[in-house]
Amino acid sequence: MMKNKLFLTIITMVFCTSVTSISAQNGTKSSTQIKELIAKKRAYNKKNGFGYRIQLYNGNENNARKYQALFSVEFPGNYSKLVYNAPEWKVHVGNYKTKLEADKDIILFKDKFSGIIAVPMGK
Repeated sequence: MMKNKLFLTIITMVFCTSVTSISAQNGTKSSTQIKELIAKKRAYNKKNGFGYRIQLYNGNENNARKYQALFSVEFPGNYSKLVYNAPEWKVHVGNYKTKLEADKDIILFKDKFSGIIAVPMGK
C-alpha cells in the first residue's frame, strides 16, 4: 500500500512537471515580447541598413583617391568605394555581414593602413 502511494505520488509529480514545461514552451513561441523584439530589429535594419565596411581614409579627395589606388594594388580583388559626405571623402572597402568579419580583415589591412575602422553600412 505504501509503495502504491509513493509510486502514484511520483507519477503525479512527473506529469505535473511535464505539463508545466510544455505549456511554458508553447507560451514562449507565441510571446508578444519576442514578436515586438523582432519588429524592433527589422525597423532598426530598415532605418540603418545592415552589414559593415572598413573605412581606410577620411579627408580630402586627392588623398582618398591615392588611398583607394594603393589599396587596389596591395589587396587586388577586394571591393573598394569612394564615399562623399560633404566636405569629406572616405574610402570604404569590403562588404561584411558582421563586425567580427570586418575586424578579421582589419587585422590584415592594418599593416599597410593605420587608423582604419569598421563602420556600419547605411541603407
